Amino acid sequence: MATAITIDPRLGADASSFVSGKHAMLIDGNLVAAKSGKTFPVYNPADGTEICQVPEADAADVDIAVRAARHAFDGGAWPALTPSQRGRLLWKVADLLEQHTEEFAQLEALDNGKPVSVAGVADVPLAVDLFRYMAGWATKTLGSTIPISAGNDFLSYTVREPVGVVAQIIPWNFPLLMAAWKLGPALATGCTVVMKLAEQTPLSGLRLAQLFVEAGFPPGVVNILAGFGEPCGAPLAAHDLVDKVAFTGSTEVGKLIARAATGNLKKVTLELGGKSPAIIFPDADMDTAIAGAASAIFFNQGQCCCAGSRLFAHESVFDQVVEGVSHIGSKIKIGPGLDPTTELGPLVSEEQFDRVTSFIKSGHEQGAKVGTGGKRHSDRGYFVQPTLLHNVRPGMKVVDEEIFGPVVVAQSFKTDADLQRLAAQANDTVYGLAASVWTRDISVAHKMARMIKAGTVWVNCHNVFDAALPFGGYKQSGWGREMGAEVLNNYTEVKAVTVKL
Repeated sequence: MATAITIDPRLGADASSFVSGKHAMLIDGNLVAAKSGKTFPVYNPADGTEICQVPEADAADVDIAVRAARHAFDGGAWPALTPSQRGRLLWKVADLLEQHTEEFAQLEALDNGKPVSVAGVADVPLAVDLFRYMAGWATKTLGSTIPISAGNDFLSYTVREPVGVVAQIIPWNFPLLMAAWKLGPALATGCTVVMKLAEQTPLSGLRLAQLFVEAGFPPGVVNILAGFGEPCGAPLAAHDLVDKVAFTGSTEVGKLIARAATGNLKKVTLELGGKSPAIIFPDADMDTAIAGAASAIFFNQGQCCCAGSRLFAHESVFDQVVEGVSHIGSKIKIGPGLDPTTELGPLVSEEQFDRVTSFIKSGHEQGAKVGTGGKRHSDRGYFVQPTLLHNVRPGMKVVDEEIFGPVVVAQSFKTDADLQRLAAQANDTVYGLAASVWTRDISVAHKMARMIKAGTVWVNCHNVFDAALPFGGYKQSGWGREMGAEVLNNYTEVKAVTVKL
């Protein structure tokens, strides 16, 4: 028996029209259904109701899409375009996306659960900026001339060439923004793409596919699929006509992706999990540090790979910090993402809700004390209260493992004289994605930034992103970098040419 679907009255006309329409994937320039005809439901995490049905891609769709991307890369209109023309196409996507800011913000809020007020000022504008930034790089993937020891009878130089067909698999926590992070640099460098959207949050990606058609990208250059990991993601990562796979998600799945890529030794970049420390020194501006530490973990419902989920505060200010972060957490307005007054929405799915609440239960059982939260909010939807746990120690699940929810564990440190010991505590994790340091002492800030093993260290701030800044991790937080000039290395090959004169 089919589930009755009701369109949320808070959706604007554009978002409502899209949600209520027939949904399609983008393959070889056409908006199409799955070859099998299968669809799957997409759910509203605020109440668990069905939003709509979208196509369910499997290995057959993957193969068609990869072959389309292969054909588009190897010949046809795409490789014939100049870098400037590629840049203009990316800029056109940015313009179209910006024109539909409200619609995309509402789709993110409905599908992911995040506050629409946040999506409208963060997710969508950052995606627009990313496309524009990468449009500029299309004309700047430069080689160099190299003098060699063989003498002046030779001219040697390097060129950067696109790596080829790229499989991209993105997560559900920032659906639109992660699509932009992946698509922008791949297209700027001249690659073609097959992207698999997260099955929990496919709506903004399917709508973005329509913008790529409207912008005039040649057929096969951008292919966007909706589907599940095993029937869709796995054959995409393993496909022999794919030259490179880029994945953002959990470390566990990242390891599976790396193994799947071994068949033809395709290149792999991985942006994975984190257990990022936020370290507050006693000389920090306490109001700023406390508010920053709260935002570091409660932003996006804590569903950030770089969330400040381990809070370290000096013993002289520890109680103040715990009380302050707990107070902020207790006052956060929880509600559906489409409510413009909501500050913290639901977790993305029932599976994620069960995961986060099981961690909180584990913390209780292992002796953690609750500063705030620790319970479900509302009897509908997947809401978890902002939670601070203290009286914790290494070896507890909540301290060692990534929770990926609005749950922070707070620990004190005794002295700031031995910075190496403190850095060792911060580094005591298999992850190395990000960290923040809160202090007025610029020497301490730079010393800690040098000693912390993480791809990003923020000082007196957290969760600051920009298209020009590289983002990625040490250790099991991944391989390679997103954004900035560094990301171009993910999507290019370097060729050395030597000419006998």
